[in-house]
Amino acid sequence: MAKIYIKTYGCQMNERDSEQVALMLADRGHILTTDETEADVVLINTCSVRDQAEQKALGKMGMTAAMNRGRGRTGVVYGFLGCMAQSRGAELLRNSPSVDLVLGTQKFHRAADHIEELLERKRHRHFDDPRFSIVDVSEEEGSQNTIRDHLVDEEGRAPVSTFVSIMQGCNMRCSFCIVPATRGRERSRPIPEIVEEVRGLVRRGTREVTLLGQIVNLYGRHEFPQINGLSPFVQLLEAVHEVEGLARLRFTSPHPQGFRADLIEAFARLPKLCSHVHFPLQSGSDRMLRLMRRTYTVAKYRDLISRLRGARPNLAVTTDIIVGFPGETEEDYRATRDLVEEIGFDNAFVFRYSKRRDTPAAEMPDQISEEVKEARNQDLLAVVDRIARDKAAALIGKRVEILCEGASKTRSDRLTGRTSQNKIVIFEGQRRHVGALFDIVIEETTGFSFYGRPWLDKIGDRVEASLEG
Repeated sequence: MAKIYIKTYGCQMNERDSEQVALMLADRGHILTTDETEADVVLINTCSVRDQAEQKALGKMGMTAAMNRGRGRTGVVYGFLGCMAQSRGAELLRNSPSVDLVLGTQKFHRAADHIEELLERKRHRHFDDPRFSIVDVSEEEGSQNTIRDHLVDEEGRAPVSTFVSIMQGCNMRCSFCIVPATRGRERSRPIPEIVEEVRGLVRRGTREVTLLGQIVNLYGRHEFPQINGLSPFVQLLEAVHEVEGLARLRFTSPHPQGFRADLIEAFARLPKLCSHVHFPLQSGSDRMLRLMRRTYTVAKYRDLISRLRGARPNLAVTTDIIVGFPGETEEDYRATRDLVEEIGFDNAFVFRYSKRRDTPAAEMPDQISEEVKEARNQDLLAVVDRIARDKAAALIGKRVEILCEGASKTRSDRLTGRTSQNKIVIFEGQRRHVGALFDIVIEETTGFSFYGRPWLDKIGDRVEASLEG
């Protein structure tokens, strides 16, 4: 029995993968720990979309290994998991001498076997044994069906809100993105298996699920047929929507190319589908979108936003934007800035372009200086922040429905919940309110977080009915 420490850098997909690895190890009797100084196994799962995540992961691994060596702890197993492991492979062994395991994106279900083998080798090796390692980054058929289990608490309850992986891989070829190389081609899970996973989560207390995929709204397009004019993704939304006891349904992360009429109409007719969509823009310049290979225009993006808001008038829209892409002129940047002002996103994740190995953009001419990238990044963040604060201020004094998820991460004596529009609300309440849907009156805001009180001071019968349902 070993103590396992897992650190994750990157997106929800990485978090979901780490959860699966943690569950497999826990099922074999190993103990999960949040303290790397006491761990027998240190695993770091990181994405490769941005260089910053990779550098954090490498730095964390180096510091942890050095700390353990200084304390005479020579039997610790160190491993990299996920996209960076897939991308760099055996190279990580050369650059990180302490690393024993490099496990790719289609091999998470092999983690427990490899880790136990490495622990056994370290227990029985002699001091003069040569160093050993395992590198497993090959493709594996059916790997998309292995991310399906979930951690539960000591009482056997699943999280109120959780992610469900519905596919792996990506067939798009955006010029800046390394994901097709690290996650492989699109591979989707069957609808019945996903629905059964959701049913199991709901039986254990989950009220909200977020369907997770690299380009989630292109789910099943190569494996499953359209039925009655509905894409496989909309068929999946309908099937999950019918799960009794599920209160809310979300999905991330989509691509504008996957927003066809049937998906837009789903926002008008599926009440459990939350009033929030994450809708990556990347740039407000058609010239930049062509260089990025994004397969849509600004006019198309603007039209899709209009149609989505028409289908769900209270829809919140968040986005991703890259500044400083190779060749981006001041005029291109201004076009992005102007579009952000026009659309009025509820929030935006703004990234400075980061070179990724083996991507066309890394070799493009007219690379932008770090100083210009940083200036544009800060300027656009200021615009996003101002818009978000204006939208937030308009909610003060209003009643909003939230799903209570549990204790606040920053204030353990308070509870936290989310609106359908994905706004975080902090309030005072009791443990019995976790998992319930009820109304909150917003009293103050920081712009991205909200603070309020339950409507009518006492939550009352509506919450009790929600808990029973």
